[in-house]
Amino acid sequence: MIIGVGMAKPCGLTKPSHLVKPVSATRVAGRYLTHQQGLPQLPVPPLQQTCERYIMALEPIVEVDELKYTKELVEDFQKAGGVGERLQRGLEKRACNTENWLSEWWVRLAYLEYRMPVVVHSSPGLVLPHMNFSDKQGQIRFAAKLIAGVLDFKTMIDNETLPVEYLGGKPLCMNQYYEVLSSCRVPGLKRDSVVNHARSSPSPKHIVVVNNSQFFVLDVYNSDGTPLTVDQLSLQLKRICSSSVAKCTEPVGILTTQHRDSWGRAYINLIKDKTNKESVDAIQRSIFTLCLDGAMPAVSEEMYRSSAAVQMLHGGGTQWNSGNRWFDKTLQFIIGEDGTCGANYEHAPAEGPPIVALIDHVVEYTRKPEMVQPPMVPLPSPKKLHFSITPEIKRDIEEAKQNMNKLAQDLDIRVIMFGHFGKNIPKAYKMSPDAFIQMALQLAYYRMYQRCCATYESASLRMFRLGRTDTIRSTSSASAAFVKSFDDPNKQNAEKVDLMEKAVKAHRSYTNMAINGQAIDRHLLGLKMQAVDDKLSIPDLFKDAAYAKALHYQLSTSQVPSKTDCVMCFGPVVPNGYGVCYNPMNNHINFAVSSFNSCEETNAADLAQAVEDALLDMRKLLEQNPRAKL
Repeated sequence: MIIGVGMAKPCGLTKPSHLVKPVSATRVAGRYLTHQQGLPQLPVPPLQQTCERYIMALEPIVEVDELKYTKELVEDFQKAGGVGERLQRGLEKRACNTENWLSEWWVRLAYLEYRMPVVVHSSPGLVLPHMNFSDKQGQIRFAAKLIAGVLDFKTMIDNETLPVEYLGGKPLCMNQYYEVLSSCRVPGLKRDSVVNHARSSPSPKHIVVVNNSQFFVLDVYNSDGTPLTVDQLSLQLKRICSSSVAKCTEPVGILTTQHRDSWGRAYINLIKDKTNKESVDAIQRSIFTLCLDGAMPAVSEEMYRSSAAVQMLHGGGTQWNSGNRWFDKTLQFIIGEDGTCGANYEHAPAEGPPIVALIDHVVEYTRKPEMVQPPMVPLPSPKKLHFSITPEIKRDIEEAKQNMNKLAQDLDIRVIMFGHFGKNIPKAYKMSPDAFIQMALQLAYYRMYQRCCATYESASLRMFRLGRTDTIRSTSSASAAFVKSFDDPNKQNAEKVDLMEKAVKAHRSYTNMAINGQAIDRHLLGLKMQAVDDKLSIPDLFKDAAYAKALHYQLSTSQVPSKTDCVMCFGPVVPNGYGVCYNPMNNHINFAVSSFNSCEETNAADLAQAVEDALLDMRKLLEQNPRAKL
């Protein structure tokens, strides 16, 4: 249930092209608030509409007799004067009294109360193209430019001058941008929390750099408030690297990879010590974390991006870089000595698109010709953070190491660049690229398993104030009819094309419904939560096997479009499922596919190949059919 890094917007967000000009340093007081207050509130969909659409969503994934039973439960739930109506009234009342009836519940349930490790199970990684350096010197120079680029973006956040994004001509909620810097997740025993220091006074002026599993505070602003130059940052990073040459034997950062309850207990123990508490505070308060990784073992060009994805998602286990992280940090940039670059982010404060917009800006910034830099002024050396390791903490670290290594071995991830075509082909046939790709995923899965499964695609609710995500259910009766007919020799091509067009249209229609706040998943969750809040027994509808099946997403997918040729990646959300993230460019599509090795039924490479075949076969079908006019 920790799903949804992305945004289902086939044509991508409109991102102003002027993002990388020198940023305005004048604060526009109150602009952000005025914009936010102008956004509509998230609606509560009509009860009967959601009930009808719920039955339709179940049709392709449950058996006939199961569906008959569920229909009876739904009838009973929504009858006049019944429990459904009572819960709906409660939800409508909640919507009147809160900025967003869903967001607090969602963050709590999907993230803060979710107890699996954030690594792989919740936090996405982002793989950038291979950068043009392959030694320590190049790594340090690039890292310095990257820091400067983030600080440049931060100026827009601080001054409330971020260009507002639009979706279909409507302004989007910009709140997530204000949540990703100077924030951090904090483990608890049953529920975590997120601290955000961006608006605290004084606001943080440092980042934390991790090298060889050792943590350093690097002040990134001069005493007059100006950001350090690239030269100054390079010098400070060199100092950090030269004072942490050997790998730390007790990597405290590895504790953040643990199951949340285990980490919660270890955390209480860790911060009893004053030095440890100060060090942890410095990490939590930092603007972001920068992880400087050693070079990775050489792999073939074909496997390079998959190997990089491993580094971005979990660091490759203790023998590599899993201890060179603080996974609770909202934003971690990762730069390898061999030019491998990317990021990892903790999912509770934000979805993928704001992170990608920030990274697009930073990558463009690093490519700008360097300005003539002012003469260097002496700077105090970065401060190393110290940890006092008791025998008990040492035991916790050892346990975390073992568990992390198991998880690293269990995750299989394949990143492929599908180079035959990109958004251009579906667009030429007047089809939504996102819907076209989703139908290829449906076809690939059906060919492998001879059945359809519950599929999650994240839809952005940012048209609404504090909006997060809802679910686009990509498996529909139309998609099922299409995939079942595709390889049937008794079906004519014209009929197959017709079914493809219907499936693509059905997906497009569900997407529009979802981004306009009319999808079913979050509404059903809200009704269930309302029952909990009202201290009522959970209605039978939510105890039904069909409801569990509907939420068991064997395909958890997300489109995260970007200007940079990158791809986001995340783990499966169920043990026998796949995580699929994609970035459609004009002439190619980047895919990241993940699965667990411990599940015999799933195989990331097989699904990646099946998706590639499905995309090519769908194009071939369109080309062979005179009706599908270009």
